[in-house]
Amino acid sequence: MAAPRSIAVVESGGLTVSSGGNRMGMRDEEKAKEDDSPSSKKSKFERFPFSRWELATAVSVFFVFSTGLFCIYWTMPAAEYGKLKIPRTVSDLRLLKEHLGTYAKDHPAQFILGYCSTYIFMQTFMIPGTIFMSLLAGALFGVIRGLFLVVLNATAGASSCFFLSKLIGRPLVSWLWPEKLRFFQGEIAKRREKLLNYMLFLRITPTLPNLFINLASPIVDIPFHIFFLATLIGLIPASYITVRAGLALGDLKSVKDLYDFKTLSVLFIIGSISIFPTLLKRKRIYE
Repeated sequence: MAAPRSIAVVESGGLTVSSGGNRMGMRDEEKAKEDDSPSSKKSKFERFPFSRWELATAVSVFFVFSTGLFCIYWTMPAAEYGKLKIPRTVSDLRLLKEHLGTYAKDHPAQFILGYCSTYIFMQTFMIPGTIFMSLLAGALFGVIRGLFLVVLNATAGASSCFFLSKLIGRPLVSWLWPEKLRFFQGEIAKRREKLLNYMLFLRITPTLPNLFINLASPIVDIPFHIFFLATLIGLIPASYITVRAGLALGDLKSVKDLYDFKTLSVLFIIGSISIFPTLLKRKRIYE
């Protein structure tokens, strides 16, 4: 008959365990120490996409842009600033048009400078509401001048966002859209020879959001000149629709009315024309 195992009671910090449970108690204590260690605390923040350097860079760039925008507004002629705000609905846009109509006629150069700087700022830092700025351009400047301003500002803002993403955007895109980024990278790798046509297709059609394209393009090594040309040309159809809709704000109930099924079908057809030469070339190769 086996002798009974001796039991040694260990008391440490109110914890009582048997000798057979010493290992378990030691493991619990080591685990508690690891949870309080700096390395474990660091792992809790690994989900945050930016490092300290990247976060400091993003804050610095935002501060520089904000300071420039503030200086532009500070030097503009006096206005009723309490009535000025970024529109979020079509109703806000109608009220803003009434307040800015006279101001834009009296101070056209200063107003255009303020409009362009605001549009580029919003586009650079991915602030929602640029579609209302496009509608406002059509309402105040007409189709031709409004289209020119919108395409110019959208291209400049997208280019600024491109370079900002090239500097610190990789962890953010990988954190927000990991699967979409892998898909986009694979599609770009297959279309290196006709990359401009594919980028035009993406800009014209709503296949991928413009925000994602702006941020992900430098990460998947799309050359800037291709990105710039595709943005400048590809945004014209959708911008024309939006600017033209700004002429009839009274008949517009919501932003959803801009892109009905018929309009989206036209955009898809126009976008498909841009990649048709590539598809035709591949068909000839396989034949």
